[in-house]
Amino acid sequence: MDKTAYQSIDHYIESQDVDKHDRLQVIRKIMQQLIPEAVEVISYHMPAFKLKGKIVAYFGAFKDHISLFPHASCIEAFQDQSKNYVMSKGTIQFPMNKELPQGLIREMIQFRIQEMELQIKMKKSK
Repeated sequence: MDKTAYQSIDHYIESQDVDKHDRLQVIRKIMQQLIPEAVEVISYHMPAFKLKGKIVAYFGAFKDHISLFPHASCIEAFQDQSKNYVMSKGTIQFPMNKELPQGLIREMIQFRIQEMELQIKMKKSK
């Protein structure tokens, strides 16, 4: 992945190999649909969506896969549904030679939004 100073998510996507463009746009559209009030940002050289000052999730293109970085707690919560994918503490990898699991991505982002809303409520109640 090129470590260019990306100006926007569009710039990031355009800078990637052509075969990655559609997959990146699909993840972006899912996030736009689920959190239309979120702000698109580039953070750590990757596209991300920010809601109420906090990152919901990052995503990015790599040599043989697209990764989603929805937070460690989200990865943990979806371990059973994600057995077919390489996962680490805070990321899940979707290989380029398999169909992108849009339903799973949608569920993970929804989980992450609910988790963030709960954290905000808990902070307010203290």
